[in-house]
Parts: sequence; C-alpha cells; structure tokens
Amino acid sequence: MFKEDKTHEFKSEYTDGIKKAVVAFANTDGGEILIGIGDDGTVLGVPSPDAALLQVANAIRDAIRPDVTMFTVCEVRQIEGKPVVAVVVQRGTARPYYLSGKGIRPEGVFVRHGSASVPATEAAIVAMLRETAGESYEMGRSRLQKLDFAYASEYFARKGVAFGDTQRKTLGLFGEDGMFTNVALLLSEQCPHSMKVGVFGGSDKATFLDRREFSGSILRQLEEVFTFVDLHNPICSGYEGLERKDERGYPIGAIREALLNAVVHRDYGLSASALVSIFPDRMEVVSVGGLVKGVSLSDILLGVSALRNPRLANIFYRLQLIEAYGTGIAKIMGSYASSAIQPEITVSENAFKVVLPNLGAVRPGKVTVQVPPTHADVREGKVLSLLRERGRITRRDVQEVAGISQSAAILLLRIMLTKGTICKTGQGKSSTYTLPL
Repeated sequence: MFKEDKTHEFKSEYTDGIKKAVVAFANTDGGEILIGIGDDGTVLGVPSPDAALLQVANAIRDAIRPDVTMFTVCEVRQIEGKPVVAVVVQRGTARPYYLSGKGIRPEGVFVRHGSASVPATEAAIVAMLRETAGESYEMGRSRLQKLDFAYASEYFARKGVAFGDTQRKTLGLFGEDGMFTNVALLLSEQCPHSMKVGVFGGSDKATFLDRREFSGSILRQLEEVFTFVDLHNPICSGYEGLERKDERGYPIGAIREALLNAVVHRDYGLSASALVSIFPDRMEVVSVGGLVKGVSLSDILLGVSALRNPRLANIFYRLQLIEAYGTGIAKIMGSYASSAIQPEITVSENAFKVVLPNLGAVRPGKVTVQVPPTHADVREGKVLSLLRERGRITRRDVQEVAGISQSAAILLLRIMLTKGTICKTGQGKSSTYTLPL
C-alpha cells in the first residue's frame, strides 16, 4: 500500500487541488501526484486515463504562472493492473510559482510541508523572489502582474519617447519569462512605494502646516512632489544697485536634483517612504537606502556614479530627466556657489539625506516676501476669486489665473478638493469645479 509524504500526493480523481499541489512541488523540492489512488493508498485506477491526462496538462498550462510545463511530465502508468495518471514535477527555476487567479500572495503561492500543500508565508515568498532575481531588485519579478501604465504612457508620449511593447521589453519592464519586473511595477499606478512631504512652522517637526503623501507611478510622484514643493517655495527679494531682484528661497535646480536623486537611487527593497520636510530655514530630502556597497560619500562628492537601479536610471536618462550619471550632487552644490551656507549631505546605513538651506534665511540683505504656506494660499485665493466671479471653472482656467503648469493646476485642484474648499463635477477633460453649496 502507498503512503503520502513530502514528495508524493494521491488523488482518487481529478480535482482543482491538483493545481495547488503542482505549485507546491515546483516551489519546494519537486514530487509527483498520482491520480487514481485513494488517500489511504488504495489503487483505484482512472476510468478514462487519456481524458484525465489532457485535463491535467491543460490545467497546468492555463492556471499556473510562470510557465511550469517544462518542469512537469504527465504520463499514464499501470499500477496493480490499473491505469493511474502520474504528474511528475521538478523544482522550478523561476520561483515562486503561483495560481494565476490568485497572484503572488499566500492565497496563490503554495509550498510543501510534510504531506500537505500549504500557503507560503510572506517571508517565504520574498525569499523566493530574491533568490530568482539575485541581487537585482529591478529585474525581480513583480508580485503584481496586473499593472496599469496610464500615467507612464502619457508621460512618455509627452516627452516624445516610444513606449510600446518592444520599448518596454528593452527598458526591462519584462523579464526573460515574459512577466512584469519590479521596474514595471515602479512605473505603474500600482507602485507600492510612496513619497511624503511635510511643511513645518518651526525648526523642528512639532508644528505641521501641511502634509501630503504621493503614490502611483514614480513618474507621477516625482512630478506631483516637485509641484507641491514649488507651491511652498518662498520668493525672496534683494537689491543689486537700484534694481530689485527676486529669487526662490530654494533654487529650482537644487530641488530637482535632490528629488531625482531620491527616486533614482532609492533602495526599493525597503518599504519606508521617501521624505521631504520643508522648514522656514531649510528643506530636507531623505531617501531610503544608504550608499551602494564599496562607494563612500567622498566618492559621491567627487562625481563617482554607482547605480543601485541602473535600468531605472536608463529610463530617466531616455526621458531627459537626468543628463549624465554622477552630476546631480555637483549641480546641487553649484546652485549654492555664492551662498554663505552650503547644502549638507548625510549618509547612514539605510538612508541618504540632502539638506538645502533657504537662501532667504541665510543671505544678508535678503527679505522673504512670500513664505510657506502663503505662496500656496495666494494661488488658492486666485482660484476662489475666479469661482466667485464665474461660478464654474475648468482646470485650464486655473492654469491661466494662477499662472502655473497643467500638472501644478491638477495638484492645486486636488489639494483644494481635499480641503473641501471646492467641489468637482464630471470626469477627465469634462471636469468642472464650483464652490460648495
């Protein structure tokens, strides 16, 4: 009489549980499923072995991802004179395997524990993903395979860069198994990583003036965080001879490079959010992940470029968001060439922080004429005044009255909707905005 164990499972007839067992064997040490044998080891046989064989083969092909057919053999055996369907499964090389309808999560990923196929733990799933990807997070298989690239597609189109299937494969959005990679996940609206921005009234974080969390595609996050920070970037006035000269408290170029650095060089294997903190005298940009192994801070300051995410950097290069590798820190420092106080860079084992001084707070003779949150409130005030005048406005109206870009107008409207100061009717291009009743 036969007995089930870690590498053997019996089924008296075909059931959906066979797919779960195939997944478990492929994710563990392999094994075989014998259809036509009862749980107690009694050989029952299969009435129509050829039909059962076809049913099993189709189920393995259609219901399990990645493709595990090359690691399985289905055959009919004669045991005690009765036909039995044997499904032999080898340990796969593209783990974790999962049920396509459930995804890469415990409900869809199974491993073998004793004589049972059980859901894998989150830790076990992560370990399998890392083992398959090696040291590269970027080229690891995305745990989510239903991805939406609406914003990324629009952004690529705006930049005049092709983003079809061929380009997506070249950029690394697909792995060799044809499945989405983590690079694809980062560009998609399902990206699990976020950026948080806080505006504070003092030199510490005791008094919040405003706070936002930005999610979705990292391209969306980058644009919206930049726009939000720009809304809170004070305008400072000084004089050169008889002429008054206005400039931003934080140089636009320095902000841009600090945010790009936080996105491109971030360690996405860690779940913590990137942080931007705006104080009256400084702005701090903290990205998760220290320096790449073997590279020091002095190397970075000298312009040495060590990429943690080379494929992501290549995408940003193609989109002309970065011009050359290793120049970002130099550009930040160059923005403060005439300032008495320079930006500060601090590195820990798991974080990289850039501190940008507020030029209005450090330069003699400079007077801050607009300070956070007044700079943002002025634009909101213009929108509200236009609404009182017209009763109903569009996003384009907001662009014109506030003198801002399309992305800045979208963000400003989103902020005002969150505050409840305006109401929205319609969707997409047909959206209009009114005052609350």
